[in-house]
Amino acid sequence: MEQHQKPTVVITGASSGVGLYAAKALAERGWYVVLACRDLAKAQKAAQAVEIPYNSYTSIHIDLGSLESVRQFVKNFRASGKSLDALVCNAAIYMPLIKEPLRSPEGYELSVATNHLGHFLLCNLMLEDLKKSSSSEPRLVILGTVTHNPDELGGKIPPRPDLGDLQGFAEGFKEPITMIDGKKFEPVKAYKDSKVCNVLTMRELHERYHKSTGIIFNSLYPGCVAETPLFRNHYPLFQKIFPLFQKYITGGYVSQELAGERVAAVVADPEYNQSGVYWSWGNRQKKDGKSFVQKVSPQARDDDKGDRMWELSAKLVGIA
Repeated sequence: MEQHQKPTVVITGASSGVGLYAAKALAERGWYVVLACRDLAKAQKAAQAVEIPYNSYTSIHIDLGSLESVRQFVKNFRASGKSLDALVCNAAIYMPLIKEPLRSPEGYELSVATNHLGHFLLCNLMLEDLKKSSSSEPRLVILGTVTHNPDELGGKIPPRPDLGDLQGFAEGFKEPITMIDGKKFEPVKAYKDSKVCNVLTMRELHERYHKSTGIIFNSLYPGCVAETPLFRNHYPLFQKIFPLFQKYITGGYVSQELAGERVAAVVADPEYNQSGVYWSWGNRQKKDGKSFVQKVSPQARDDDKGDRMWELSAKLVGIA
């Protein structure tokens, strides 16, 4: 019985990296964690490997690249009878080396479908569950990245994110369209564009729902997690050198464990109860290791763009 009295959090992509360590940190704080993952056997193994107490978690299948899978996940979660007190949108794919776009079952470019559209649908569907939370401040947290912001050092490296006027979304985002701005396929830019959409989604959720529901919506950049499995599709040499570069040159390096702790803090700690903000520990570690509210990129704070992104995304995922 005890596990049902714990607050419950759903974390996407919790079978590895930051999501896994956030799950561990929240379980240690007394939360019940739902690992929302594609590979349940991997999630089980990973949870055991980092010693998440066995009565503190369960895993439910989700493939964020498939809108049908997202809908099925929500049904399965509701069938479990658990209440929802926090949702963490953490999963992401990054495929910098592919030459041709991969497509989701619905025909959308896969990195934007997974990182943005799948999470967009999940947030919209699970708002209903968060509204019923008995917590005084249910939270919805979307992971950010420094690469969404060309004003920051980590975001200056080309290609820069640019949603244009969302022409690709407006035209249906299917073959031959591969990019949100309707231009030629560029896998690194597709990833960055999807992360701009994540921040816009958080800000739109805040604008549309915070006052009426009391749900706290925010994003965070936990620092540069250079050894995350996010980079598993990169050159092996990059995977070796990047952590060393972040550790010894930029000073931006953060372990997966520390990043997980930071996500857990934003989910659970009273000091993070401000809605509509983007928490950051900086691209370089501040000496005191404290978080601050960071200004998001010009595109990610463009309210008109956010509104248009919301309307077009709602059409693409079938909730408009």
